[in-house]
Amino acid sequence: MLRFFVTSALFCCWCLSLKAQNPTGTLVPPDKLVEDTTGKRDIIGILLKVTNIHFKKPPKVDGKRVYYSIIPLGSAIPGGGEALITSTNAAFLLGDQQNTFLSNVTFSPSTNLKGEWNIPFRSNIWSPGNKWNFSGDYRLTFYPQFTWGLGGNTAPSNKILVRYTYVRFYQNALRRIANKPFLFAGIGYNLDYHIHIRPDKDSINIAKFTGYNYGTGNHTNSFSSGITFNLLYDTRNNSLNPLPGWYYNAVLRVNPKILGSEDNWYSLYFDARKYISFDPNKWNVLAFWSYLWTTMGSNAPYLDLPAITWDANQRSGRGFYPSRYTGRTLWDFETEYRRSITRDELLGFVVFGSMNSVTEPHNSEFAYLHAAVGAGLRVKFNRHSGTNFAMDVAASKGYWALYFALGEAF
Repeated sequence: MLRFFVTSALFCCWCLSLKAQNPTGTLVPPDKLVEDTTGKRDIIGILLKVTNIHFKKPPKVDGKRVYYSIIPLGSAIPGGGEALITSTNAAFLLGDQQNTFLSNVTFSPSTNLKGEWNIPFRSNIWSPGNKWNFSGDYRLTFYPQFTWGLGGNTAPSNKILVRYTYVRFYQNALRRIANKPFLFAGIGYNLDYHIHIRPDKDSINIAKFTGYNYGTGNHTNSFSSGITFNLLYDTRNNSLNPLPGWYYNAVLRVNPKILGSEDNWYSLYFDARKYISFDPNKWNVLAFWSYLWTTMGSNAPYLDLPAITWDANQRSGRGFYPSRYTGRTLWDFETEYRRSITRDELLGFVVFGSMNSVTEPHNSEFAYLHAAVGAGLRVKFNRHSGTNFAMDVAASKGYWALYFALGEAF
């Protein structure tokens, strides 16, 4: 039955995208892909009006305006406790809005002021005319994380806290394929370095607890270095708040010893998304997202194995504790309905649900399905870039959490 659900969900995402062969198949024609902001309000505009503060127009990059969104907020963190998070986003166009997608960079440092911190920087850059796409993900992190071991039937209370410093460097360069306006191919480099991996208590043996022998030695390091081969199909004009369209991304990662990896191992990541608009003049969208992430071979480091919430942007699995389920293969399916509440789109709401499953350690089968549901409020933070301030609450069996972010989860 679980195989049926997995296959059906992936097939649905695939079939939805095949109904239109070009951008005119969406409800937003190509010449209107950049949203008209007339008559719409956002937090920035309201604050400036109330305080009677006047700023110069946003700066320009190569003649194009840059729109900033910045907000400090508090949130729960992995391992327990609270953190202070400052999220900054800059969105800009490097080319004509008729044929160039919106680029953005995000910087969201956080700390709990107790020696634990996270410094992430992400970028998604579209060159003029969408000829090139450059994406990057760079992080320096020291936050402890619980782990429950492998498989989908681990007891909630049977967990250990693992500490390490994490360095990530991901960079991709994709070139548009001739005569295919939304199809891109390219290569990249991925580095994952987990430093001084150790349990919260030295009496605990991580390898024995997880039953996994790669990257689980107490007081050891884990280093993975690999080349990626990327295929991207993307008709979304704005990844911060996607309008009708679809998105496919396939990434094959090869981690050879010659590049510094401790052993040869491989992974495959396939991501499919579909966005359906019910009204071209309002924010009224139904979104679908499914991804399959698998490692090939049996020697991938434990902390590099597929785990819920550890997708490429760490936005999946709302309602689940980070890394709650880990396996050699992970499947996740999510759907979300998004709608404005006010005519000026200052306020909106979302409702969402998700399902995920990981393979079992002994038979590599999907045996358990886990579900979560949630809802959230949206406040338009910057109407020019379409950036929303997102406040979500989500829950799964035995766990719930609050989430704050700039931009949509997917």
